[in-house]
Amino acid sequence: MSGGWQGSSRWRRLPANWRSELRPAAHARNPEHICHLCGRPGGDYLDHKNPGDDHSLDNLDWAHDRVPPHCHRYKSSAEGHAAKRKMPGRKRPPEQHPGLL
Repeated sequence: MSGGWQGSSRWRRLPANWRSELRPAAHARNPEHICHLCGRPGGDYLDHKNPGDDHSLDNLDWAHDRVPPHCHRYKSSAEGHAAKRKMPGRKRPPEQHPGLL
């Protein structure tokens, strides 16, 4: 099953004040949860605007995840694919055609 936090250790890297201070501060700053990706209200996911572990309030804003247009899912997918392209390949070396042996 894909999506959510399944298989991820990211939640362990969140600061201790994530629920008590950062989420409420992000809500107070943007009470309509305007999605920072599409500009429409109703963002349901607190997103790190820039990838990584910068948990400063300036790097956090709301995005649509479970509700259309699913902006956060598309953004996360694109970031994951970009990271995968940077990883060293695990390709087998090309084999010589059997007729040329």
